Amino acid sequence: MSIDFVGLGFAAGEGLKYQYKLVGANEEWSAPSDQRTINYASLSPGRYQFQVRAVTADGSISPTPATINFRILPPLWQRWWFVTLVLLTVGLGITTIYRYRVRRLIELERVRTRIATDLHDDIGASLSLIAMLSEVAQRQVPRGNSSVAEPLASIASTSRELVDSMSDIVWAVNPRKDRFSELVKRMRRFASDAFTSRDIALQFEAPDDHDFKLGADARREIFFIVKEGVNNITRHAGCTEAAVIIKVQDGSLRLELCDNGKGFVPSPANEGNGLANMRERARRLGGEFEVVTNGHGTTLRLVMPLDRQRWKLG
Repeated sequence: MSIDFVGLGFAAGEGLKYQYKLVGANEEWSAPSDQRTINYASLSPGRYQFQVRAVTADGSISPTPATINFRILPPLWQRWWFVTLVLLTVGLGITTIYRYRVRRLIELERVRTRIATDLHDDIGASLSLIAMLSEVAQRQVPRGNSSVAEPLASIASTSRELVDSMSDIVWAVNPRKDRFSELVKRMRRFASDAFTSRDIALQFEAPDDHDFKLGADARREIFFIVKEGVNNITRHAGCTEAAVIIKVQDGSLRLELCDNGKGFVPSPANEGNGLANMRERARRLGGEFEVVTNGHGTTLRLVMPLDRQRWKLG
């Protein structure tokens, strides 16, 4: 910004000097100078008043300074209406995204519910029917005709196994089961059935004061780790006692499967697909999986952070 000014002196040969100041930026008068142009650069937005006065050779000062008032407007992006417009746009965008995400979650939950219902009512019922009809046909086959009886028994057994697997899938997909308490119930029931059938005493410990929403992927991975561990104990441990201990502390879920069996020598050759699968499931959960074994038993330990898996406290 450039301001030009000039004063009139009526004495012969008089040369005037000038003093100026910019109220709003500098409150002090400048030193007297014969300069009649002043430039201001990069003034901040705001209101200003430029004042200038003349000084004669004998030091007399004009009684009333000349003034000019002006205002520097803020840039477009700093004006109130622009800021308001931006805030409204951002708010509208956030609301739209939130509504879209909620709508997608509701649609996903409906799809999961429909899949779980269809699997249970259609495929599960059909597999149960196949198993039942195979067992009926097996009983009607004359004794000694193993060429027919054995395939029928295999069909019935495979169908029953598929029904059990289907039950696990339906449970994992069902959105009504997306809670930690539902996971605990499922693990307790499975462990109790598996160990009772082998005359193995079970100690099951789980917190009663913690319940929160848990995603389907996390529930599925944790349950299959427990299922694989329980199956390994019943098949290979040769134990009389087993324990499933679940703890929620320090923002983590801690799971232990213990037995008093014969143990084994830990090595890559002895781990097999079961332990390898459990390690991979723990990795997908962002957790750590550990096997502690000796001649007096084996402990499988899973520690996983809950902040990635938990949606909200119950």
